[in-house]
Amino acid sequence: MTLALGLTLHGAALQRAALAESRWAQGVFPVSRFVGYTSQFGQRNGSGGQPETHTGLDIAAPLGSAVRSWWSGRVQAVLNNSSCGVGLVIRSGDYEHTYCHLGGRTVSGEYRSGAVRLRAGSSVRGGQTIGHVGISGRSSGPHLHWAVSWRGRWLNPGHILRAMVAARQR
Repeated sequence: MTLALGLTLHGAALQRAALAESRWAQGVFPVSRFVGYTSQFGQRNGSGGQPETHTGLDIAAPLGSAVRSWWSGRVQAVLNNSSCGVGLVIRSGDYEHTYCHLGGRTVSGEYRSGAVRLRAGSSVRGGQTIGHVGISGRSSGPHLHWAVSWRGRWLNPGHILRAMVAARQR
């Protein structure tokens, strides 16, 4: 079976993925105020003009817009580095979803933005505000870099969004 995400699966993996596919309707678009897409998943020219793999989808939104968790899960990591900037990794079963360029700050391993306080191990609900759009890290303007992996393999978030829409139309 080939899923809407472009994965070909067999056996037990196929059964688990089919269940996940029926749950796509539970997914939540990760920003509350959408402006547009600024960089797609896949190959692109990096800041130095060299080809690089872009593992997510860049979603432009007004500075400070709420960022919502795509699915329920647990915070796997709080990030603060020169590329992602301030960010979060959330685990939902075999999926990890990453949110980069957030506003706010990290203090002693805790992410803080407005009333949001999250650290590794914190539970989050799908649709819960987990942060706010910022311009931290390698960013030229306010946006969310949203990336999703399944069992360590990067998935195209555009395919996930299409699967979410298709599941709602069933």
